[in-house]
Amino acid sequence: MYEDHVKLKGKIVDFGGWALPVQYDHLGIKKEHLQVRSVAGLFDVSHMGEVWITGEEAAAFVYNLVTNDTTLLRDGQIQYNIMCYPSGGAVDDLLVYKCGDNRFFLVINASNIDKDVAWIEEQAKGKKVTVHHASSEYAEVALQGPKAEKILQKLISEDVAQLPFFHFYEKVALGNLEALISRTGYTGEDGFEIYVPWNDGSRLWNMVMEAGEEENLEPAGLGARDSLRFEACLPLYGHEISQDISPLEGGLGFFVKLDKKGFIGQEALRESKEKGRYRRNIALEMLEKGVPREGYPVHLESGDLLGYVTTGGYSPSLDKNIALALISPEAFEEEGPFYIDIRGKKKEAKRVKKPFYKKNYKA
Repeated sequence: MYEDHVKLKGKIVDFGGWALPVQYDHLGIKKEHLQVRSVAGLFDVSHMGEVWITGEEAAAFVYNLVTNDTTLLRDGQIQYNIMCYPSGGAVDDLLVYKCGDNRFFLVINASNIDKDVAWIEEQAKGKKVTVHHASSEYAEVALQGPKAEKILQKLISEDVAQLPFFHFYEKVALGNLEALISRTGYTGEDGFEIYVPWNDGSRLWNMVMEAGEEENLEPAGLGARDSLRFEACLPLYGHEISQDISPLEGGLGFFVKLDKKGFIGQEALRESKEKGRYRRNIALEMLEKGVPREGYPVHLESGDLLGYVTTGGYSPSLDKNIALALISPEAFEEEGPFYIDIRGKKKEAKRVKKPFYKKNYKA
C-alpha cells in the first residue's frame, strides 16, 4: 500500500522497519483524529503480526499461554489477552481469534513480532501443536468510526449489523477478494479490521476508500491511531505494560483470570494481587498549561515522587492535555493534587476516571 499512501501525500516515517504514514498532508493528526470520532477513518495496519496455532492440543496450549479464560470462546469469537513471563511481566498483549477447537489466530504487536514468535515457539516445544508465523502473508486495514458499518456493508453480502463486537467472519467475499473481517479496533470507536493476502493490500485499500467516498471516509495515520487509543485508555506495549510492568500494574486486571487452571505468570500475579503491593496506572488531566510526556515525573504537593507518565499529550476530542501515569502502591488512594514535572516546572493535574473518552455505540 506504500504507493497509495504516497499518492495521498502521507508523511512516511520509519516504524520498526516499516515505512508507514504518520499523517496525511491535507488533514494532519488532529483532523484525522476527529474524523475517526465523527465519521470514519481508514488505517493501514499491515505491520501487525499474525500467528496461527493449530493441532490437537491447540486449545490447551493457548489457554496456558495467556491470562484470560479462552475456554469461554466460541468459534467466530475474539478475546483480548496478555502473554506473561513467569515473573508476571508482559511479553505482549494480543487478540485471540477462535476459528475452531484446534485452530487459533493470534494478532500480536508489530514491535514485538520476533520476540513473541520466539516465545510462543519455545512454549510449544513438546506440545502437539503447530506454530505458523504468518505475519508476512497478510495485509490489514482498520476501518474505524461511526460510519464504518455503513461503509463496510457496501462491500460484503453478510449483514454487518449482525456481527457483534469482538466477533469475526473468517472467509468473506469482499469484492473479488477473500477476507477475514473482525469487529475490533484500537480507537475507542466502532469499527472493523480486515485481513487479506499481502499482495491484495493495495486493492483492499482502494476498494474501501472508494466505498467510503459518499460518507467522506478519509485515511488516517499512526499519529491519530496513538491519540485515539490514548483517549480511550487502551494500552500500548512499552508504555502501559512491558516486561517490567505487569498487566495488573497496567490496569488490565479484568483480563487476568487468577482462578484459571494455570497460565504462565499466574503465581507471580496472584502473589502481587494478594499482597496488594503493586503499582497502579491512573488517569490525570492537566489544570495548568503544559503537555505531559512519557517519563515525566509525577509528584504530590509535598514534593514526594509518586511515579512517572506512561503516555501523555493533547486530547483532540476533549481539547485538554491528559496523561496516564504509573504510581507507587502507597499513592493509589491519594486524591491529589498531583503535579507533573514538565521541563523542570511542576504543573498541577487532577485525577480523573478512566477512560478519558468513552463512545456510546452498539457493542
